[in-house]
Amino acid sequence: MRTYRPLLDPLGLTYPQYLVMLVLWEWQRKPPQHPGVKALGERLQLDSGTLTPLLKRLEAQGLVQRERVKGGDERQLQVSLTAAGERLREQAGDVPRALMCSTGMSKEQVMVLRSGLDQLLRELQE
Repeated sequence: MRTYRPLLDPLGLTYPQYLVMLVLWEWQRKPPQHPGVKALGERLQLDSGTLTPLLKRLEAQGLVQRERVKGGDERQLQVSLTAAGERLREQAGDVPRALMCSTGMSKEQVMVLRSGLDQLLRELQE
């Protein structure tokens, strides 16, 4: 995470906040999805006690908004990006490339490593 700090500080994000934003940016693509807090927590493997403060800080920064689900369970919250959150995606676009450059690994090596880690996670979840 120390490697991320100089890349994320200019964006005003911590590493956990960056992970939340990555998932929201991915889900906001066509067709846009507005996940609930529960779905977001499952994707990030974070419980609500950890995720809620992250979302509150992102909301205070004006990057996301949380809204009660209309016509459904009033206890559920949907999370969506604000215009500022959308704009931040462009600024954050160089983070993965800069991180990869700092490792000294080739793109192919990173892809093989990621594939192996994804497989490990799937097997641990079964």
